Amino acid sequence: MTDRVLKLTGLNKWFGQVHALKDINFSLHRGEVCALLGDNGAGKSTLIKLIAGAEQIESGQLIIGGEKVPTHRYTVQHARHLGIETVYQSGSLGEQQSVWRNLFLGRHLRNRLGFIDHKEERRQAALLLKKLDFRGVGANIDAPVSLLSGGERQGLAIGRAMLFDARVVILDEPTTALSLGEVEKVLCFIETLKSQGRACLLITHNMNDAYRVADRFVVMDRGSMVAEYRKSEMTQSSLQLALLDAVGRGA
Repeated sequence: MTDRVLKLTGLNKWFGQVHALKDINFSLHRGEVCALLGDNGAGKSTLIKLIAGAEQIESGQLIIGGEKVPTHRYTVQHARHLGIETVYQSGSLGEQQSVWRNLFLGRHLRNRLGFIDHKEERRQAALLLKKLDFRGVGANIDAPVSLLSGGERQGLAIGRAMLFDARVVILDEPTTALSLGEVEKVLCFIETLKSQGRACLLITHNMNDAYRVADRFVVMDRGSMVAEYRKSEMTQSSLQLALLDAVGRGA
C-alpha cells in the first residue's frame, strides 16, 4: 500500500523497570483503518499515547508524513500540528459548553485583525453537523454537549478531526457502552474518515466492530506486536482463532 502517513521504527517505552513497549515497528497508510487488538495491559493504550504526544518517546524513530519528528520534544500540540488527532473513550469534550465551542476549543479561528472569529466558527460548525447528519438536539450548535447522546459525542470528537484536516485519527474504544444504534453511527463516522483518505488507528475489544471497519489487524501482547493480519485474507471467525493463537504463543 502506498501513501504512508505514519512510521514507527524501534520504538521503546519504559515505566521505571517495566519495559512497556518493546522495539515497535509499525506503519499506517492513507485511507487505511488499522485495528490494534490484544488483552488489557498489552501496550495498546501506551502506544497510542506515544503517537498522540501524551507520553514521551524514550527511544526509536517517529516519521509523520515523511517528516522525521524530534521525539524529545514531541507533545500533543506538536502532534496536532502534524495532523494527528485522538478521540478518547470519554470524548474529551466540555460537558457544559456548546457544540460549536467544543469544536474550536483551544484552536480558535481568527480574522485578518487577529481577533477570534466566532461568526466563522459558528458557520463552520453548522456545516459540519449537517455533514455528520446530526438531528434533533444534536443539530443545534448552541446545545450543551451534556444533552448529546454517546454516539453524537463521539461523532463530534471525530468531526473535530475532520474540521482540522487530520491525516491520522486515533480512536480509543469509540463504541464502548453505546447502544447498537449509536455504535452503528460511530462506525459510519469511521467509514467516512476512511473515504476522505484519512488513516485511522482503532483500539477496540469488540471484534464485530473491528472486522466491520478495519482493513488490517495488529495484535499486541506484553508490549510487543506479535502478529498482523489483513481482512482480505480471512473471515471474522478465522481472525478470532488467529488472535487467540497469537496471544497464546506470546504467553
